[in-house]
Amino acid sequence: MTALAWLSVVVFVGAYVLIATEWIHRVAAALGGAGIMLLIHATDGKAAFFSEHTGIDWNVIFLLLGMMIIVGVLKQTGVFEYLAIWAAKRARGRPFRLMVLLIVITASASALLDNVTTVLLIAPVTFLVCERLALPVAPFLIAEAMASNIGGTSTLVGDPPNIIIASRGGLSFNDFLVHLAPLVVVLMVVFVGLCRVLFRKSFRYDPERAAEIMQLDEREAIADRTLLWQSLAVLVLVMAAFVLHPVLHYEPSVVAILGAGILVAATKVTTEDAIREVEWPTLVFFVGLFVMVGALVETGVIGQVSQAAVNATEGRLGLTTIGLLWASTGISAIVDNIPYVATMSPIVSDLVQANGGNDHAQVLWWALALGADLGGNATAVGAAANVVIIGIAARNRTPISFWQFTKYGLVVTLVTVAVATPYMWLRYLL
Repeated sequence: MTALAWLSVVVFVGAYVLIATEWIHRVAAALGGAGIMLLIHATDGKAAFFSEHTGIDWNVIFLLLGMMIIVGVLKQTGVFEYLAIWAAKRARGRPFRLMVLLIVITASASALLDNVTTVLLIAPVTFLVCERLALPVAPFLIAEAMASNIGGTSTLVGDPPNIIIASRGGLSFNDFLVHLAPLVVVLMVVFVGLCRVLFRKSFRYDPERAAEIMQLDEREAIADRTLLWQSLAVLVLVMAAFVLHPVLHYEPSVVAILGAGILVAATKVTTEDAIREVEWPTLVFFVGLFVMVGALVETGVIGQVSQAAVNATEGRLGLTTIGLLWASTGISAIVDNIPYVATMSPIVSDLVQANGGNDHAQVLWWALALGADLGGNATAVGAAANVVIIGIAARNRTPISFWQFTKYGLVVTLVTVAVATPYMWLRYLL
């Protein structure tokens, strides 16, 4: 490699270490790394901002932006609080039943929305319900974070790594549903069983507290019924457009922005209120990340890594698939799965082409998605949803330590990936 290529690797690794260790805010690390890449001419303005292959993936940015606006409006209706109280009453105050309902709601919502947004909305209500039932909130928050990562695996919009994979691999919303959703249903059943064992000491039933929560009226949580129906109508249309992509030929990013625009224009929600809920740091983090990865492509680093991976696997698709699944799991346990997938996507794209570039070789994309999404459950820093949950817990004076999360996450990750491995082998490789 050239001196510039080695220098770009040093910059990228340095930024990665800062992101993983959180010595400085990950947005500052990503933007700083991107700035240095531009400064040393590892990339330039044209390649960073306008190139389809080495620049910022605007489809990812605008898909997230549109969905964040839609969810921000939906949040104002109180529908998520309604669902949480409804779940507590349906569980009749029984802790395990309550956990099952909350994680099913979280996983289902994460399949339709991105998992960071879902846990942001579910977590505050979990505090309320656990306080009323005198339950320790940490196990519920940890379970919800993991459920969001598992549920988000099933769709294109459920987990940010999937959005990157879809954009790079030319995969549709329906592709994710067909290939990953059936496995996610099985994994959720397994996960519920694991929760029963892992958190068994936390399920303390208090009959008096349970009777009190049964007196709550979930309908009072709905703050604006008109806005609720308007928001749900737009959300249904957006999801339908995602599914009908092969017919309509609108990119998911276009659909999301159109849905957000219609919702803001057709309702009484002000533009300021709609934009206020956007997670701008997340979007800016993506921008910095794409510039850094693009610089590695420009300097030839990604190409050489791809060639080395092709040579190592010698075109054996089965070995490549299972190796990619477990390697992605291990790496995503250590670093955030978003920068990992952004880095690996161009490499996997080359591996797909080296294995024929046909539908059969697309299994490598599913291996990357499963490894990154499920591996994100292993540690407290493995996925953005985990970091968000821990931050919320700390702000509410019920801190969750790195190892408190990780001791459960490692078990869940090993079991779920162990279940996913034979699924991959039997469905695609046998």
